[in-house]
Amino acid sequence: MKEKADIGLIGLAVMGENLVLNMESKGFTVAVYNRTTEKVDKFMNGRGAGKNFIGCHTIEELTANLERPRKVMMLVKAGNPVDALIEQIIPHLEEGDIIIDGGNSHFPDTMRRTEYVESKGLRYIGTGVSGGEEGALHGPSMMPGGTPEAWPFVKNIFQSIAAKVEDGTPCCDWVGENGAGHFVKMVHNGIEYGDMQIITEAYQIMKDLLGMNYDEMHDVFAEWNKGDLDSYLIEITRDILGYRDEQGDPLVEKILDTAGQKGTGKWTGISALDLGIPLTLIGEAVFARCLSAQKDLRVTASKALSGPKANFEGDREQFLKDLKDALYGAKIISYAQGYDLMREAAKEHNWNLNYGGIALMWRGGCIIRSKFLGDIKKAYDKNGDLENLLLDDFFKGKIEAAQEGWRRVVATAVMNGVPAPAMTTALNYFDGFRSERLPANLLQAQRDYFGAHTYERVDKPRGEFFHTNWTGHGGDTASSTYNV
Repeated sequence: MKEKADIGLIGLAVMGENLVLNMESKGFTVAVYNRTTEKVDKFMNGRGAGKNFIGCHTIEELTANLERPRKVMMLVKAGNPVDALIEQIIPHLEEGDIIIDGGNSHFPDTMRRTEYVESKGLRYIGTGVSGGEEGALHGPSMMPGGTPEAWPFVKNIFQSIAAKVEDGTPCCDWVGENGAGHFVKMVHNGIEYGDMQIITEAYQIMKDLLGMNYDEMHDVFAEWNKGDLDSYLIEITRDILGYRDEQGDPLVEKILDTAGQKGTGKWTGISALDLGIPLTLIGEAVFARCLSAQKDLRVTASKALSGPKANFEGDREQFLKDLKDALYGAKIISYAQGYDLMREAAKEHNWNLNYGGIALMWRGGCIIRSKFLGDIKKAYDKNGDLENLLLDDFFKGKIEAAQEGWRRVVATAVMNGVPAPAMTTALNYFDGFRSERLPANLLQAQRDYFGAHTYERVDKPRGEFFHTNWTGHGGDTASSTYNV
């Protein structure tokens, strides 16, 4: 074993423990520390026994056992614990050393921390790490950003432990300055919310509208996983629907229908609102989780409110084909909106994001890994300035082919009272996006009527604003024009 470690890691919970085992398996020596030092001893005597780890009981001991420039990675709960840990680490570092946050930090925090750590003569990296405990151990998707000068010193470690696509390319590359890495990870998580929601809607339609049993649903998802929808989330849904408990019953049927969330989907929605991007599907996915959490209120409402009784009388096989199209069409919209958000954030924060490279980073190791992402990479490789994924020839053809079945699914679900909020809002976005003219002209007239907010005219150059005295009683003074 080397006398000093290549990298140090603080935080031996599930992700941290698996990540350091991954690093060690790729030939790196890792110094490990945890606030509760019993975890260090347990790890060193358990999964880390006989391997290239240096167990440490203090931060000072950890940093003393690192090669220069020191690389200290934190895997702790996002928020104040990260700030507190940075303050504990800094006194033990020297100029040029690197602090790495591998947790799910909010990107504005990473921007602030990068500036602060750099002011101390140090370097900072905020990296998204996706793939759960299995990915951490066998190869996650990693999205690093922060101090550009730090990247050459961690590149070999990160790309060695990251997942690889078919040609061996690692699902990890430099994303951009300050908070860019954590921003891209946040959008990844938002898309994850959307993917999971549209899958659960397909499940509810199969179950409550088509009356399918769990074996039948298992078989459908198994078939879907062989084509355009081939992905990790479809794969695990197949497995979940086929899983039986000790009594031989479908376990998922016994799980309480209240979904949790850690906040990254909400952050994505808030960021979209701040930047003025219509992130409708991911927003709806977040609100669907919020509605699920109102379990007691929903139970009360189910006894007080009535609606149509689900009754499907059509061709089930054809409808399942339509449902596949609806799922695929909505998925295209989710990614189109997510990429739209990243493009706007790049303008706002002066980030030079590689959109095809981001698709490649998500192609393996992470929760949203799928065949679909290879097609996104091709789209951005072909046109790096692509304004919206729906304008790419491949996705244009796919969504136009899917829309007929997609519309039948949404209409049938609505008429039968089966909620499909994400599939529906995705279709509404598609119809709005392809509309040359929307009713916002009436909306702007309303704003001018009650608040003198002014409007532009189709028969005048853009940038000229007008106000009308709609009632004849008001004055000619207009409110200042601005957009929030």
